[in-house]
Amino acid sequence: MGQLIVLQHPLVDHHLSILRAKETPPPLFRQQIERLSMLLAYKVTESLPTADFPIQTPVAPLTTQRLAARIALVPILRAGLGLVDPLLNLLPDAEVWHLGMYRDEATAKPVEYYCKLPDDGATDIAIVLDPMLATGGSTRMAITTLKKWGVQDIRVFSVIAAQPGIDAVRSEFPDVSIYVCTVDPELNSHKFIVPGLGDAGDRIFNTQR
Repeated sequence: MGQLIVLQHPLVDHHLSILRAKETPPPLFRQQIERLSMLLAYKVTESLPTADFPIQTPVAPLTTQRLAARIALVPILRAGLGLVDPLLNLLPDAEVWHLGMYRDEATAKPVEYYCKLPDDGATDIAIVLDPMLATGGSTRMAITTLKKWGVQDIRVFSVIAAQPGIDAVRSEFPDVSIYVCTVDPELNSHKFIVPGLGDAGDRIFNTQR
């Protein structure tokens, strides 16, 4: 059974406050995304499997632990790209596979336009990266794609999630764990998270108009 893990920490509260603020400029917004991603990465990687690995220190031999799983980072384009580098700093051997989706503004439903997954050889673990889990539509489409690929352990990694999106993902995929920095209560009539932070992709890439 999957879990909902909401990160509780004073640093999370502090950096979220800056991230949410309307006046935060794109360079600082990107830094806040990276800082929050690094904090949340501690939780999403906490249960990764390890195996014994013998090494020689300058003083003596030692049996240590190293990761023992093939891991994929799966950013949902485009906003998910802002979460990749912080995770790769901690998981430099992870693979990065991209899923491209956009929201149809008329229906608020996701439309897939790009899928960069090989035909075989699924990874042991896939971490879906998207700063905002709003309706859950893009996330559910990504999970469906990864399950078809053959991934058994799928984890969702978002900075901010709306309760309706969480409920939708957990209802359809009860085996998938969701890791977030905070949960906001609702969506507005345009399916944006309230209070949220606006459009994460626009704020990361400075394309607000």
